[in-house]
Amino acid sequence: MSNFLPINTILVPQGAEYKAVCRGLSGINGSIPTIVAIPVGMKPLLKYLQQGQFLAPKSRVLIMGLCGSLSDRYTVGDLVLYQDCVYQGKQQECDRTFTAQLHSALPIPHSPLNLVKSLTSDRVIWSAAEKRRLGKSLAADVVDMEGFTALEFFNTAGVSVAILRVVSDDCQHNIPDLTSGINSDGSLNPFPLAMAMLRQPLAAIGLIRGSLTALKVLEKVTNLLFSGSSQK
Repeated sequence: MSNFLPINTILVPQGAEYKAVCRGLSGINGSIPTIVAIPVGMKPLLKYLQQGQFLAPKSRVLIMGLCGSLSDRYTVGDLVLYQDCVYQGKQQECDRTFTAQLHSALPIPHSPLNLVKSLTSDRVIWSAAEKRRLGKSLAADVVDMEGFTALEFFNTAGVSVAILRVVSDDCQHNIPDLTSGINSDGSLNPFPLAMAMLRQPLAAIGLIRGSLTALKVLEKVTNLLFSGSSQK
């Protein structure tokens, strides 16, 4: 890992996102951060973090993965760096110094970096109409299912956090309702996920295409960030 941006740990939602980040780090010479696959969703993540003893105060955690857009300004493949996350009227901020350092290390060529405000949801927001409504009413740009929980936990523990994600679905098209495919422990259940996709085939095709595009960007940005080739 390049010395200009010390990071102790990368947290990534388990599954395809985790695999993309691992691919991005493969083949990099020198030390790299510890990569941890985290459960999907707020409650499973909180339980996981409370059980874990893998971080010391004053360490630095980078959260990576995919997110959904709540605004026409952000579309599939866009790289976003969080300023903060909101949930039910509460707000948690990312570490400003860490975030600023990431921002100066990027943007990656051909993929501009956007500073955004995020909503964390305790359920899948699959309807395009609901995404637009939430974006306008909460002045949020993107949505995920882990950001606020991670920030609340680590901010209390004195751990610096930055969140770098890639948009995998826009606010103009529905995605399948994947709620039934996420187990109570935050693991993914392939059969219900597949059934949800089959029930909404057009939405599923759009989500798959968007996810594949976003995962390629996630892999690329991981590689460039930690290979040091994005330094200015």
